[in-house]
Amino acid sequence: MAEAVPVRCPACLRENGYTAPVFPCACGSPVNPPLDLSAPPLLLTHRTWSDSWVTVRCTACGRESEWPHPEVGCGSCGTVVRLPVHPLEQQEGGTGRGAGPGATAGPAGSAGPAGSGRAGGPADQRGGAAGGAAGGAAGARPDGDPAPIPLPPAAEAVPRPAFRPVTIRTARDAVATAALYLRWLGFQDVRQPDGRPIPSAAVDLRAPGLVAQVDPTTAPAGLRAVECVWLNGLTASATSVYFSLAGYTEDARSRADELGIPLFVMDLTGMPQPVNDPADALVGSGA
Repeated sequence: MAEAVPVRCPACLRENGYTAPVFPCACGSPVNPPLDLSAPPLLLTHRTWSDSWVTVRCTACGRESEWPHPEVGCGSCGTVVRLPVHPLEQQEGGTGRGAGPGATAGPAGSAGPAGSGRAGGPADQRGGAAGGAAGGAAGARPDGDPAPIPLPPAAEAVPRPAFRPVTIRTARDAVATAALYLRWLGFQDVRQPDGRPIPSAAVDLRAPGLVAQVDPTTAPAGLRAVECVWLNGLTASATSVYFSLAGYTEDARSRADELGIPLFVMDLTGMPQPVNDPADALVGSGA
């Protein structure tokens, strides 16, 4: 297992402990991104699909695969930073790209051959963008799809007072309602981002053990949105949850079921409703 390293938040200067995730190479050896501790962490203000991946070489077989780029959220102010990784030419391992079957050989955002360990791919292909990393980190099923991330069993409902909804009139109201609902479920210290939410973009909410996204737009949340929140949760070793005002596309709901991501829909009265089995399980068990 990789050792924990201190990461200083560039916003509030607090030091946060971070341990790089370890992924299984196709050869069975553990692989983790080699952090460049001599370089400062980069403030993450804008996320792109291609920048969310980093190429890592297996020190055992030399296979090059793409895995989620290391990120860490500050436990004090909620700032998210991306941690620099040593360039491929400085990583220990074999001879490089193409070493053995299954080596990744496409640009970022393209699906690599089976066994490459790539977690990304075209977002409009099921089993693409999140399938590879899910298969490596959570174990692949015979059909190639990732095994769902299990939630705690909901045999008995957790006793709690009735949730008091807040009428949603603006995007800010939607984010505030989702934060209240997550606290009602039992998540502690749920933090909203500072400033007014951008109407065209989903908004992150963070808490210990939780990564949530709130989509206040009038378009149904799509496949890529679901896979992105799953990726963020995987990187943070946290539960991923999604809230939407306009519902979800069929592909997004199917993918969420496969990955075990709870999906909620909020109406304008401010009452979130679970729309899949993982969401029902989360409501039943609580945080």
